[in-house]
Amino acid sequence: MKRFSLTIQGWLLVLPALSVLVVFTHWPALATFIDSFYSTPKGRRPSRFIGLDNYEQMVGDPVFWKAATNNLIFLGGTVPLSIALSLIMALWVNDKLKGRAALRMAFFTPTILPMIAVANIWLFFFTPQYGLLEQITGLFGAPSWPWLGSDKTALFCVIIVAVWKEAGFFMIFYLAALQQISPALGEAASLEGASRWMFFRRVQWPLLMPTTLFILINAMINAFRLVDHVFVLTHGGPNNSSTLLLYYIYEVGFKYWDTAYAATLTTVLLVTLGLIAAIQYGLLERRVHYR
Repeated sequence: MKRFSLTIQGWLLVLPALSVLVVFTHWPALATFIDSFYSTPKGRRPSRFIGLDNYEQMVGDPVFWKAATNNLIFLGGTVPLSIALSLIMALWVNDKLKGRAALRMAFFTPTILPMIAVANIWLFFFTPQYGLLEQITGLFGAPSWPWLGSDKTALFCVIIVAVWKEAGFFMIFYLAALQQISPALGEAASLEGASRWMFFRRVQWPLLMPTTLFILINAMINAFRLVDHVFVLTHGGPNNSSTLLLYYIYEVGFKYWDTAYAATLTTVLLVTLGLIAAIQYGLLERRVHYR
């Protein structure tokens, strides 16, 4: 009886948080999945069940495949660069050096800036003829180039902005993990004559693997939910060369008002993110925690 009472008490304690999670996360996801099997209501014409028609439309939609390809390129560009840069910055500011606090703040500042403000700052950097990047390349005699107006460079410009924005945020997690490593390990390695690289590869990097897994999952999820920078910098152009999945969902749902097709795209995105998280936790977590 006492065990049953403790169980009820535990569920009552988590009930407020669980209710918020169900109302604002689980139920919208389920409703989106249900809506993907219906048509979009228009005027006096109500929605009707159409089965897999929306999914068939998605398979034959060239813009969807273009956005999916762009998202994979974006993921491949932002995730490793963000992790590598954040780790380098964390190792740097973890050392005893003058102005360490100011350096940490400088690295972390892009994280606290609003995403729209960040995009507008970089919009000035990429402006042809007048932007900062143009001024630098002009010193070397390079011709002017429409960085955000060319399908060859637009997506890579968005990647640069995203890495600049996220690296400082991930640095905080690495810095916290580095400070949890006992200084005795460094002292022992120094007595053994281990180099700085050897100490990092043999001691620090293995101990940072749980943090790396956490950052990896967050970085991959962030790569699929970016919309602010695309909206300000390129609007998905030119010729959908910088359109990402979430931005395409925004266009379909709020610009073309095809809510049923937007629900279909959202369902596919949610399933993709769920599979990524399941694979990472299922396969990598065993190695990360030395099971």
